[in-house]
Amino acid sequence: MYRLNSKDFINFKFNGNSGNKIKVNDFLKERGLSSRLIRKSVKSGNIYLNSRVNRKNKFLKKGDLVSLRFEDEEPNGGVEHRDLDIIYEDDDLVIVNKEPFMVTHTAKDDADGTLLNYLLGYFEEEVLKRKVRFVNRLDRDTSGLVVAAKNSFAQDKISSDFKEDVEKKYLAVVEGILEEKEGLIDGPIATSEDGIRREVNYVIGKRSLTSYEVLDEYKDMSLVLLTLHTGRTHQIRVHMAHIGHPILGDSLYGKKSDFINRQALHSYSLKFKLPRNNKEMEVYAKLPKDFSFFPCSY
Repeated sequence: MYRLNSKDFINFKFNGNSGNKIKVNDFLKERGLSSRLIRKSVKSGNIYLNSRVNRKNKFLKKGDLVSLRFEDEEPNGGVEHRDLDIIYEDDDLVIVNKEPFMVTHTAKDDADGTLLNYLLGYFEEEVLKRKVRFVNRLDRDTSGLVVAAKNSFAQDKISSDFKEDVEKKYLAVVEGILEEKEGLIDGPIATSEDGIRREVNYVIGKRSLTSYEVLDEYKDMSLVLLTLHTGRTHQIRVHMAHIGHPILGDSLYGKKSDFINRQALHSYSLKFKLPRNNKEMEVYAKLPKDFSFFPCSY
């Protein structure tokens, strides 16, 4: 019998009665566990009923405690150590304010020095033997909020929510003064012929929506708050360039800048529900130092 701590287990109490007949697996599905995770957990003996391993899909009785155990895992990358700006953390998630010029995930050309490496180092310091499971990613040159799950349940639950139910806001400094101080950009996005850039294409593009609000103006530049309603690659960068106000320093969709040596884009806030209890949470990430050329209070 295990001590069902919140770090290694997620626990669900059945408060129904004999008239609410439901089996263990269906009960877990209602709580947000995917069928794949349930099958895997049953096979590996990680489903518990009243603190004991349960491999049978039994009907539940009022007061039964159904638990999913998270196994120890090997790191899914090289372990490196570096101070991180951790905005929020619980037993399921860790949210980091990623600095600019840091790659989120390891790849062929970026096997070390990534946020993945440093989060694995943080897990090691916290004696947490888990993989890092990113829920969202940012471009190398984009700063701001990155969410990583500590277990497969949290990854499945919040990744599903991220598609439609998570409010994602960015701050950007763009070129020029916008005539309309707020609005909605509805421009379908497709991959351009070079296979790298994206572009607004009303024939083959996928629906893409970005709303914006101008917060401040300074020296022919505008500080803009942007809300993503869809999640296309480079969406904000493409949309702002499309309306004639590319993000400052964005050499791919605009031009380089003397003020900042990257695109001035920052993932500023996320509003979402915690995977374990559905409590609504909103987190914010302060602007990095290289935004200091634009005087603002954010």
